[in-house]
Amino acid sequence: MPPVDEQLKVITSGTMQIVPLDELKEKLKRGKPLNIKLGVDPTSPDLHLGHAVPLRKMRQFQDLGHHVTLIIGDGTALIGDPSGRDSTRPPLTEEQVNENAKTYVAQAMKILNPEKTRIVHNGDWIKPMKLDQLLGLLSKFNVARILEREDFHKRYEAGLPIALHEFIYPVLQAYDSVMVKADVEMGGNDQIFNLLAGRDLMRDERMEPQVVLTMPLLVGLDGVKKMSKSYKNYVGLTDPADDMYGKLMSIKDELVPTYFRLCSTCSIDCIDEIDQSFKEGTADPYALKRELARNICDLYHGSGAGKKAEEAFDAQFKRNEVPEDIPEFPVSLAAVNGRGEVYLAKLLVDVKIAQSTGEARRLIDGGSVKIDGKKIAPKFYNVDPSLFQGQTILQSGKKRWARLV
Repeated sequence: MPPVDEQLKVITSGTMQIVPLDELKEKLKRGKPLNIKLGVDPTSPDLHLGHAVPLRKMRQFQDLGHHVTLIIGDGTALIGDPSGRDSTRPPLTEEQVNENAKTYVAQAMKILNPEKTRIVHNGDWIKPMKLDQLLGLLSKFNVARILEREDFHKRYEAGLPIALHEFIYPVLQAYDSVMVKADVEMGGNDQIFNLLAGRDLMRDERMEPQVVLTMPLLVGLDGVKKMSKSYKNYVGLTDPADDMYGKLMSIKDELVPTYFRLCSTCSIDCIDEIDQSFKEGTADPYALKRELARNICDLYHGSGAGKKAEEAFDAQFKRNEVPEDIPEFPVSLAAVNGRGEVYLAKLLVDVKIAQSTGEARRLIDGGSVKIDGKKIAPKFYNVDPSLFQGQTILQSGKKRWARLV
């Protein structure tokens, strides 16, 4: 196991908070592998790079010689984590949770070392819990303190509903830490209350409390909001390599160092050098985006996938005579209609490629309209909004172009 200082350099890279850092140092000084816990509720079958941020940190712990425990929240997911929410999550059925869990594990193993990952399900100890056991657990927590949580407090002050079962969530997450005997628990910075609750409960159970490590929320392709499928600003872990590469090439220059630190497999020293080059104004953002995109494509699609995706990208955007001075329009013009689709004919008018929807439909029927180099079939007037994530090139013939950003 590497010296403590070397471990801390890796562990602290990209983290938001480590509470308390001194306790983590003491645990590391013992020279024994720590048990690093991450709990995930499989509320969705598809993961994106934002979900992968804590998983990447878990992999770093594995590479340093520590043990990791991935808790699949098939019990807690039935409640839904209220962290950062302004409303109660809709409930999921056990069937939905179980199906999502299978997909989650398969995608998580693209990052974690499967041979060094312990996977458990908290439903194994939550679902059989008897009433007296649950009441005893709940008695260790104070409602007044739970209401101090920022998300609960905001909803309470605004008169918004807070379902009683939502209070149970941080209690059960804390109980997970007791059950797996966690040395360190990881989570997003919006989960800090839940993570600290685990420390309190472990102390109450006369156990050495876990250290809390939080990771930042990854900013999405729009450069403003956190990465989310809801905001359509995400890079999915199962996206085809070509799509993944193209999306990553669309991120804002100032996000490049953050994406390297939170999403790539590059060494900490290399990432530190990239950070420094941006601070000094000597960085080449375009070249670094290409390196970043290759790295991430290789991570999720295998060695060599990034190079192939880059060649496809170059063939489409560099050697396809795409003008450099394409007029730019906000991606918000790709408005979703009541059926969850984008009316392409109207969009072509909005970006000045066509003068009317009638002309736009004729251009589509004539086979001259392309989205990111892919021809749109005749009569295909309504398209999926996922086509307009990140940076998108609209084209009709060789003279009509528009870029959605």
